[in-house]
Amino acid sequence: MDKELLLKSHFHFIGIGGIGMSAIAIGLLKKGYSVSGSDLVKNNETNKLEQLGAVIFTSQSKQNIEFITSKFNNKLLNFVVSSAIKPENEEFSYCRKKNLTIKHRSEILAMLMETYTSLAVAGSHGKTSTSTFLSTLLELCTHNSSSITGGIIPIYNSNCHLENTKFLVAEVDESDGTINKYKSDIGIINNIDFDHCDHFSNLSEVISSFKDFASNSKKLLLNFDCKNTRNNFNSNIKWSNTTADHVAYAIIPSDINEGHTIGKYYENGNFISSLNIPIPGLHNLSNITAAVAAARTVGVDFVKIKNNIKYLKLPKKRFEFRGQIDERDLYDDYAHHPNEIKETIKLGRLFIKQKRNNESQKCRLIVIFQPHRYSRVRQFAKEFAEELSKADVIYVTGIYGAGEENTDKINSTVITDLIYEQNKNVTYINTYHEITNKFYKLTKEGDLILNMGAGDCHNLWSILNKKN
Repeated sequence: MDKELLLKSHFHFIGIGGIGMSAIAIGLLKKGYSVSGSDLVKNNETNKLEQLGAVIFTSQSKQNIEFITSKFNNKLLNFVVSSAIKPENEEFSYCRKKNLTIKHRSEILAMLMETYTSLAVAGSHGKTSTSTFLSTLLELCTHNSSSITGGIIPIYNSNCHLENTKFLVAEVDESDGTINKYKSDIGIINNIDFDHCDHFSNLSEVISSFKDFASNSKKLLLNFDCKNTRNNFNSNIKWSNTTADHVAYAIIPSDINEGHTIGKYYENGNFISSLNIPIPGLHNLSNITAAVAAARTVGVDFVKIKNNIKYLKLPKKRFEFRGQIDERDLYDDYAHHPNEIKETIKLGRLFIKQKRNNESQKCRLIVIFQPHRYSRVRQFAKEFAEELSKADVIYVTGIYGAGEENTDKINSTVITDLIYEQNKNVTYINTYHEITNKFYKLTKEGDLILNMGAGDCHNLWSILNKKN
């Protein structure tokens, strides 16, 4: 990047504490830009940004913008927003009123990707996990890779590791239609599902958005096992976990248990080797296969991949074991779409099976689910009920609105009522504090408790620990 431009540019993030926004802000700081940002809540991300030299505001007022324009008056000012920032936000509104330069977060990430051999990870589900697996393999195999993701990658203990490397793994988001901003050397599409119904009206619109992304990728890697990618895109580089025929890369599982996955690895239909992967779950195997395929596509030696695959770990909030309280195991998972819940409950069943084999008592799979967005509940209430009812006991909490207005006055009982038709062991409990207060009444020794959602539900562990 132009050093003169570095010295002349400043970036202010409105809503800097989010996992995606903070990653980009960290990247800019590491590249030498000056950065500031605002968020109403301080968290690990804002604390890390302050340590790296960012100016952080814990309010969102026009005075923040006035301060920035005064302090950095010798620089080109860029005010960065995500689609989560509403027009009425005081900082955003003031920037528009003063005709200041406003950029979407996708434009900044796209700019950072330009100077690397970029591997962009896209798809409706599994982006963060795939980005984590690919980042780990490239780091260990090449020692020449950077990452910007929407989750904490264990090998870096950060959502951003940006150095002067050859490769950059970037997780790119389709939720708001800005996926067409990214140009990549390797584009990866994990799968395509109808989601983000606050932005898209139907599946066709989602597919169209991914087609824009595909056209901006020099090479495209596709999941052959997903009918929406298989039927709507053309690419010579496909991966599969069901067949080694007509695909470039395949890992066919021979054993999946709660601790690992063993599979046979193929390239272009030819058996290469068996792999012992320390991650359970068929959906995770698909994400790992995508990561292996991408690494091989950029020329990483397979022997190096095989030697380093044992170091793979899931990102945080992906079937993350938080701990045990009075012989109750608590896991956090980010699942917030019916198909994600389906796979997470399947994985929970693997763990329950092992617990039942090892213990005399009957272990139960308890799901605590916090729905995310009113629009998603309205669209998928029936599908949520179908998948959640497969747990032994289900507790559904109030909806995490994520900034949406509840125009239809919808609440979680629409899900619990549907679950009750299939599984009577369901209860609506409004808040996580209520769950904490009744924790020993709601659960038993030996339970595996799966706490799912994309909102603030992952505070449950700390709330429980404060109480105990």
